[in-house]
Amino acid sequence: MHVSKKEIEVRYAETDQMGVVYHANYLVWMEIGRTALIKDLGFSYAGMEEDGIISPVIDIQVSYKKPLRYGETATISTWIEKYDGIRSTYGYEIVNEAGEVAVTGNSSHVCVKKDSFRPIHFKKHYPEWHEAYENAKKRENE
Repeated sequence: MHVSKKEIEVRYAETDQMGVVYHANYLVWMEIGRTALIKDLGFSYAGMEEDGIISPVIDIQVSYKKPLRYGETATISTWIEKYDGIRSTYGYEIVNEAGEVAVTGNSSHVCVKKDSFRPIHFKKHYPEWHEAYENAKKRENE
C-alpha cells in the first residue's frame, strides 16, 4: 500500500473562536492529501479535468479525535482504501507534531463525464492510472 504524506502549517484563518481548526477545514486538507497522493503516483487531477472527466465526492466520513491549533503542523497521510475500477475510496489520517491522531476519515469518488455526469470505467479511459491504483491500494491483510 502506498501512503502519501503532506505537511500543513495550521494558519490562524483556519481556526474558530475556540482557537482550534474549524471542522470544515479538514475536508480541504483531505483534498490536499488526495491530490498529493495522485501526484505521487504520477498523475494529475487537472489533466483528467482537461479531458472532460471530473471526480465528485459521493460519500465522506470524518471522525474528530483531538483538536489542532494555530501554529501547529499537521501531517496528512492518504492512501487508497478501496478501488474497483469505478469507485475510489481514499483513507486519511491527520496527526499533530507529536504523532497523535487528530482526525481520521475516508471519501468515496466516482469519475464521470463532466458534460453528462455519466460514470466512466477508469481502466478503459486511464489504463496506466488504473494499474497504479491497483498496485497502490490497501490489501486485505494490511
